[in-house]
Amino acid sequence: MSKLSKRAIDGLRPDPNGRDVFLWDSAMPGFGVRMKSSGVVSYLVQYRNRAGRSRRLTLGRHGVLTPEEARREARDALASASRGGDPADAKQDARNDLTIRELCDLYLAEGPAAKPTKKASSWATDGSNIHRHVIPLLGRKHLQALTRADVERFQRDVTEGKTAKDEKTGPRGRAIVEGGPGTAARATAVLGAVLAFAVSRRLRPDNPARGVKLNKGRKVERFLTAAELARLGEVLAERERAGTNSAMVAAVRLLLLTGCRKSEILGLQWDWVDEERGVLRLPDSKTGAKVVPLGAPALEILSKLPRKKDCSWALPAAKGEGHLVGLPRFWKSVAAEAGLKSVRLHDLRHGFASVAVADGSSLYILGKVLGHTQARTTEKYAHLDADPIRAVADRTARKIAAAMKGGNGNNVVALGAKA
Repeated sequence: MSKLSKRAIDGLRPDPNGRDVFLWDSAMPGFGVRMKSSGVVSYLVQYRNRAGRSRRLTLGRHGVLTPEEARREARDALASASRGGDPADAKQDARNDLTIRELCDLYLAEGPAAKPTKKASSWATDGSNIHRHVIPLLGRKHLQALTRADVERFQRDVTEGKTAKDEKTGPRGRAIVEGGPGTAARATAVLGAVLAFAVSRRLRPDNPARGVKLNKGRKVERFLTAAELARLGEVLAERERAGTNSAMVAAVRLLLLTGCRKSEILGLQWDWVDEERGVLRLPDSKTGAKVVPLGAPALEILSKLPRKKDCSWALPAAKGEGHLVGLPRFWKSVAAEAGLKSVRLHDLRHGFASVAVADGSSLYILGKVLGHTQARTTEKYAHLDADPIRAVADRTARKIAAAMKGGNGNNVVALGAKA
């Protein structure tokens, strides 16, 4: 045993049998280094706590700390233990008391491994909410100090637009961050997921977001009427005749005719188009891999799209190697020209569903076409089938009324009669 020095530590060699190698300091009992079989050397201090239990505290790696820096930390730890403290517990408490920013970084780095079935796009959405809302408002606050009132205040602040901003994200990119009840509810739900992750890692015993009532978002489904569809068709035809934005026109028409999501049409690749069977075979979507059946009009649009040499995209970008971009801006001008108020691109998917339901299609079959994995997702279109249902009720009632009046009744069978 000798006083620890850099030369003495550098002279250590791993044990050939894989056991830890220790070198203790002669001037300060309990202070030393440990070399693992991997060759990593760490400073440590060994002491007994108030209960008489032997504890060992790792101070840091050799190379990150010098022998003298480690010696000072060991001296402080031994002094704390002599006063009845437990430096190992104190260090663990400090490690657990991350800031919310540090916790969010840990969640985004290690969360995907804990939830392997969660889609990459969902993690990207979580990251956006975290970086645009959670960190700006709560990033500096410590995890252990966070309260339910803080979470409720967070939702209120996002609702009031305290995280709103408009900034450039690149040569062609721009991020417009808005507040409002819907945005706040989604951001608060992500915060709750981050805090649940902290509980699962035993970084905190409870989740202060549990029990917080999320804002009720307004239902914004918008269904195009037959007159609106006619006006939209006229505007798209005029744009097509003008010879401008033909890819944009095709994209809007495909959204209308397939019920697909914007990302599914813009990211469509030729290898996924099965013209022989009349389907799109999407390897990934919001709900996973799915097959989208195509009607003849949609197939016709796809068949007329020009194909770029060595390009896999069905709708390639005008410049560069990616797929088509800028559709929201194009849609905004088209919608304005067609007099479509408060109609989003996503509402074209609702429009497809509304026409299908009005035509008598069942919600179950519609859900299959749209790629819904859960029946309740399709149930929001249930109110649209009032006309077909009313027609059935009307026809049935007329038959019964006719039978009661002694009329034919069109084969209405009397109750209790034998077939």
